[in-house]
Amino acid sequence: MTRHRIFFINYLVLAAFGLSILVPGCSKQQAADYKKLKYPKLGDIVAPEVKQLTLANGMKLFLLEDHELPLINVSAIIRTGSIYEPAEKIGLASITGEVMRTGGTAARTGDELDEELERLAASVETSIGLNSGSASVSVLKEDIDKGLAILADVLMNPEFREDKILLSKMQAKSMIARRNDNIRAIAGREFDKLIYGPQSVYARHEEYATIDSITRDDLIAFHKRFFAPNNMMLAACGDFNTDEMIRKIENAFHDWHKADLSIPKKPKVDYKFRKTVNQIRKDDVNQSNVYLGHIGGLMSDPDYFALVVMNKILGGGFTGRLFKNVRSREGLAYSVFGSYSANYDYPGEFYVGCMTKSGSTVYAIRAMLREVEKMREAEVTDEELALAKESFLNSFVFNFDTKGEIVRRLMIYEYFGYPADFLMKTKENVEKVNKADVLRVAKKHLKPDTVQILVVGRPDDFDQPLSTLGEVHEIDITIPPPAK
Repeated sequence: MTRHRIFFINYLVLAAFGLSILVPGCSKQQAADYKKLKYPKLGDIVAPEVKQLTLANGMKLFLLEDHELPLINVSAIIRTGSIYEPAEKIGLASITGEVMRTGGTAARTGDELDEELERLAASVETSIGLNSGSASVSVLKEDIDKGLAILADVLMNPEFREDKILLSKMQAKSMIARRNDNIRAIAGREFDKLIYGPQSVYARHEEYATIDSITRDDLIAFHKRFFAPNNMMLAACGDFNTDEMIRKIENAFHDWHKADLSIPKKPKVDYKFRKTVNQIRKDDVNQSNVYLGHIGGLMSDPDYFALVVMNKILGGGFTGRLFKNVRSREGLAYSVFGSYSANYDYPGEFYVGCMTKSGSTVYAIRAMLREVEKMREAEVTDEELALAKESFLNSFVFNFDTKGEIVRRLMIYEYFGYPADFLMKTKENVEKVNKADVLRVAKKHLKPDTVQILVVGRPDDFDQPLSTLGEVHEIDITIPPPAK
C-alpha cells in the first residue's frame, strides 16, 4: 500500500471520528422510526395554459411555448387504427403507418427524406396503432419551416413505393416467425384473446396470409379513408411565438382541404364472466408463466379513482400484497404482478400473474387467487391505504415534467372525449378515497370465482394437474405456414 493511500485512509478515519464528536446524537437520529416522520403537504401543481384553436380546414391545434431550448416538437394524432382494418388484411394499418414515412412522397423518396433530415438533425416519424395514428417532427427552431413542410408532405402525399412495402411485409413476417420464442409474450398475447375473443379487433394478430394479401392499392385506400385535416389534431411545443407558429402550420397545410369522412363506430367488447382453465404446452421450459383474470374497465367509470388505489394495494410493486405475500413470504415466484387496467375507449383487463418454477404452478395460482379474495373480504389497513395514495400522489408531479408531455396529454384527452382537467380530477378524487371505497369497488369489480386461468409451461412437471382447478382447455399456438 502506498504512503499516499495510507495517509488518505487515516484522514477518512479521523474525519469520521471528528464528525461523531461534533454530532453526538447522530446514531440516535438514525435509529428513529421512519413511520413517525412527518412531511408537509405537497404543493399545488399549476399547469401552464395551452392555446387551442381550430383551423379553417378542420385541423385542431394545441400550442404551448417552451423557450428553455431552441427546439420545436410537433406531434399529431389521427382518428384511425388497426381496429378498422379488414380481418383478412390484419397488418394493413401498421404497414400503412410505416410506409407513409419510409416510402417517401411524390417529390422525394424515403431515402432522400432520410438524408435531408439527417442534414437538419431532425426527425419525422409516422405510425398507426390499435385505435389511433400518429405523426411527429422534431427539429431545431431555425429549421421549423423545413420540418413542417416535410411532415405535411408525408401526411398529404405518401407515395407508398413498392420496395418499402415489400421490406415492411418481410419484417412483419419475421415477427410472426418469432412470436412463440418468448414465454411471457405468448402468455400476454393469448390471455388477451381469452378476454376479448380470438377474432376481436382488440386481440387478433397478423398471420402470413393476412400480410401476403396486402397490396399497395390497399395502403392508398386506407390512407385516403382516414387522413384528412378534419380528422386530425396537432400539438406543438417548443421555442416559438404562438401566433407565428399558427401561421407556419397554416402555411404548411394550406393545400390540405376538409374531406367528407365516414368513420365507423368503434367495435364493442361483449364479455361474459366465466371460469376457464387454459394450458399452453411448452416442453422446452422449466418454469410456468401464469395469468388469471377477467375484463377490466374504462377510465370514465366513476369507480376508476378507487380502483387506482385498490390496484396499488393489490399489485403495486414491492409494497403490493402480491409481492409481499406470494413472492416474499411464500417464495412462490421470482416475478409476480397484477393490474386492474382501464382504457379510454374500450375496457381494460384485470389480471394477476407470476413466473414460477413448474413444481409450484398450481400452488401459486391458489395463492394469487387467495389474495384477490381477501381484497373483497375486509377493509385494507390504514397503512396500506396511506401508502397507496402517497405512492400515487408523490409520483403525480412527473405528469408535468415536460411541457411537451402536458400539451400532448391534453390533445389525447380531446381525442378520446375526456375533459381537459381529467388528470387533476383524478388527483383530487384519489385523495378522497377511503377504506370503505376500496372494499366497495373490490367487491363490485373483482370476481375471483369467474377468472380465466392461463398457464404456459410444462404440464408434466406441475405440482398438481391443472384439472384440479377445472376442465382444461388446450390452446394451440402453432403458426399457420405461409402459402407456397
